[in-house]
Amino acid sequence: MGLKMIAIDLDGTLLNSHGKILPRTLAAIKTVLTRKIKVVFCTGRSLVGIQKYLCELGINNQSDQYVITFNGAVIETTAGQVLSSCLINNQYYRTLTVFGQQHQLPFNVAVPDGRLYTANYDVNRLIILQAWENSAGLLIRQPKELPSDFEIAKGLYVGEKKLISQMEPLVTATFGQQLYIVRTSDNFLEVMHPKVSKGQALKKLSNICTIKSSEIMAIGDGENDIPLFDFAGIAVAMGNGTVRAKQHADYVTADNDTDGVAAAIEKLANN
Repeated sequence: MGLKMIAIDLDGTLLNSHGKILPRTLAAIKTVLTRKIKVVFCTGRSLVGIQKYLCELGINNQSDQYVITFNGAVIETTAGQVLSSCLINNQYYRTLTVFGQQHQLPFNVAVPDGRLYTANYDVNRLIILQAWENSAGLLIRQPKELPSDFEIAKGLYVGEKKLISQMEPLVTATFGQQLYIVRTSDNFLEVMHPKVSKGQALKKLSNICTIKSSEIMAIGDGENDIPLFDFAGIAVAMGNGTVRAKQHADYVTADNDTDGVAAAIEKLANN
């Protein structure tokens, strides 16, 4: 069965260490697009935060091209039509915020339109960096200042690697039975609705597009990409990926600074 969709993570996968799509990788993706193979960004970012990359590929503002954002919390067209969303309710948002305050653990949340909120008056530099990378506003608000129906796409505990490593077991022990928790990088521990993952979102999208899992290739580098790998017919881990990601992959390609995505597409998507 021929390939019909490629699901690609962004940071550490499609993007090199400088946040760019390398020329060879850009050319490889544009080639598969001419063959009517759908290319779906599967990212922790918002739609606003990935617009420039969609524009580079020429698939921005399309009703028949799709993205999976916020690590699977939202599925939408590149034109911004939301097809599915699974959000964390206000009660958990408040509980997660209080936990961060009690443990001096910087915390911010993302809402579906891309804006970031934090209750921390002393804003951690990593939260500011997220807002910049996502072309998003950053609002400082206490939970009591927001509506009772305020919901979030995801929450993020952030900090230096040592702090997040220390706090990850406690966060998991406290919320792991109720919410989906995943370490997306050394500095980020993300919290989402329990029914959310990139893999669950890809499964939903494949049903919408009537594409079988065997017709999908997934490419990623991190723990949050493992659900993609477990669903897709072909799973490709980046050379710079985590040990666990590589263990769940069918193939390991080159790293993100040496056109690993292009190498995978050239090898596996042209058969």
